[in-house]
Amino acid sequence: MNALNFVPVWTIILGAGIFFYVLLDGFDLGVGMLYGLMPDTRSRNIVMNAIAPVWDGNETWLVLGAVALLAAFPLAFAIIIPALYFPILIMLLALVFRGVAFEFRFRDAEHKTFWDQGFFYGSMIATVAQGMMLGAFIQGFKVEGRVFAGSQFDFLTPFSVLTGIALVFGYGLLGAGWLVLKTEDDIQARGRRYGRICLVGVAIAILLVSIWTPLMSEAVSRRWFSWPNILVLSPVPIAAALVAVGTWRALNGVSQSGGFIGAVGLFTLSYAGIAISLWPMIVPHHYTLTQAASSPGTQAFLLVGTLFLLPVILVYSSWSYWVFRGKVRADVGYH
Repeated sequence: MNALNFVPVWTIILGAGIFFYVLLDGFDLGVGMLYGLMPDTRSRNIVMNAIAPVWDGNETWLVLGAVALLAAFPLAFAIIIPALYFPILIMLLALVFRGVAFEFRFRDAEHKTFWDQGFFYGSMIATVAQGMMLGAFIQGFKVEGRVFAGSQFDFLTPFSVLTGIALVFGYGLLGAGWLVLKTEDDIQARGRRYGRICLVGVAIAILLVSIWTPLMSEAVSRRWFSWPNILVLSPVPIAAALVAVGTWRALNGVSQSGGFIGAVGLFTLSYAGIAISLWPMIVPHHYTLTQAASSPGTQAFLLVGTLFLLPVILVYSSWSYWVFRGKVRADVGYH
């Protein structure tokens, strides 16, 4: 039995897990960052309630992605985790402190300002760490003899700093779109205004990353700019430009959902762009998905349990969003 029989399935599971985590935890991290910009306690309470029922469940996808990487592509796990040890540690600590701040804000009124700031900074630091991890991954790692051979600070480069800042704007755009969708009146107006600012930052970041990435890698440059690839792949940047324009119009208009849908569209297209640039590498410039895969027997054994677990996660997540659909208001909460 050939490992290729299962590599495509595990690639889809891993890719979907990362994608759902970025979208779902991305918007609540974005809301957490915008939370710090709210002017008063009433506004902050409403913003907090906009993500309260779903925020912790969103991180299920982070666990799924990490387990899928470990189980199905252990060689990639053994290289990527040591290479990104510090940003992963910082991200996890920020997520933990953010969760503590979320709970203690309601239970420790005497130190409410401290927990408010903790929720804001925890969201910000986790976002920057994730963005820098992405930048370091795109750049690639120093590998010798199937192990990471670089230093613990190789992740810290001008490009990874750019992607860290870019993700702040990206998650901010998702969060702003969510606030427009879930709130009303002055908070919704703030969401639209912050969304427009973040959209400008996202557009600039996409442009810079799209220029910088081919300059760093000749393989990426050939992938996008050789003939006929440039013609075949041109719909991706064209679609990104059109979605950005549509998102701007939605944030300037009266649409309740257009801003959030547009933000999801931009993330989807950016995710597709990264996948096109790096495919089929899972350790950029070193190992493909097939080369990094575990044995067919291991993949088959783990796939049985995963195929039972995935529907449970999907049903639970979908049900949570359905139950808590509608607007959040100070007087009645959801309706």
